[in-house]
Amino acid sequence: MVQGVDTDIATINRISAVPAMLQVISEMTGMRFAAIARVTSTRWTACAVLDKLGFGLETGGELDLTTTLCFESMGSHQPIIIDHVSLDPHYCDYQTPKMYRFESYITIPVFRTDGSFFGTICALDPEPAQLKSSTIQATMESFARLISLQMDAEENQQRTESALLLERETAELREQFIAVLGHDLRNPLFAITTAAERLLRKYPNPVSDHLVQHILTSGRRAARLVEDVLDFARGRLGAGIPLMLHESADLNDVFTHVISEVQSVHPQRLIQADIGSIDGVYCDSGRLSQLLSNLLSNAIHHGATDGVVEVQAQVHENVFTLTVTNQGNPIAPHVQAQLFQPYSRPANDTPQAGLGLGLYIASQIAQSHGGRLEVDSSAAHGTVFSFHLPLRAKQ
Repeated sequence: MVQGVDTDIATINRISAVPAMLQVISEMTGMRFAAIARVTSTRWTACAVLDKLGFGLETGGELDLTTTLCFESMGSHQPIIIDHVSLDPHYCDYQTPKMYRFESYITIPVFRTDGSFFGTICALDPEPAQLKSSTIQATMESFARLISLQMDAEENQQRTESALLLERETAELREQFIAVLGHDLRNPLFAITTAAERLLRKYPNPVSDHLVQHILTSGRRAARLVEDVLDFARGRLGAGIPLMLHESADLNDVFTHVISEVQSVHPQRLIQADIGSIDGVYCDSGRLSQLLSNLLSNAIHHGATDGVVEVQAQVHENVFTLTVTNQGNPIAPHVQAQLFQPYSRPANDTPQAGLGLGLYIASQIAQSHGGRLEVDSSAAHGTVFSFHLPLRAKQ
């Protein structure tokens, strides 16, 4: 492999949001293989891969360029979107889908900021998918622009010698990253969920209501994933999780609602709550509800399925403490040390939903409040996540 492609792979893998981008693409479309590829006039090389199919391609792996549809996209500089290859009049006789055994496919060209062609973001699956009627093209085009911007940022960081110039360039790219992601992804997703809600409310139809409900559920899930990416970006890029601090008079109700909501989604699990007198805590109650929701979701998905999940909240000696406890196998100390890092997942082969950002975001919320989030895990007491927040003295 030539040095230039090695450098490109290293640059892509330094962009910390790339795994989240590929996961969002997979979650939005249901497609189980997604990749960012460096495409030149002679080769196709994978720079980053999300493979839930067992496709067998890893980072640095190569395909025969002429057997890929990315080759066609490189020539035309246009996206290629196929919902169902077998029914597509243009691509049904192509050898590429037959060779790689896919029915749905999308590729979006990635251009550098100077206009030169870099490669593609692509995804495929053996099953058909409704791509042309969705917002996935706009989403992936936004990701392509973000990748281009972030590649510039990474390369600038490698060669700049002036700390002041580096900080100015990085700050500008931070703003572009958040602005593009927020505008290009949140707005289309809001339009999708609003339209689906309106269809269900104003134009009910037993024949199509289940499809509209599926669109609404998927849109809301994608919106939550985008918010996770935004919170991740704020935390990683230095802005921190934004807070709206106030003396909360309804924190008890807020936590009770979160527990009830999680319980309704997982009726087979037992959640026990012991919430003391916690009114008047100076905090962002919305963010603390997000922290509790993330901890509960983690306990439900990774704790023993027949174990009780316990939630406790109290104020003691001028410190507010929130704990979530689940039973199950203890977490090894070396794994505990990585739990609050982004994309942290248990070391097993079980597919997991989401982006692996829940505990990272929870820890960022804790830090933004001036508190701390800790974990303790043992066979005797289960796994306990504890949030501690010293209370402000009343004026």
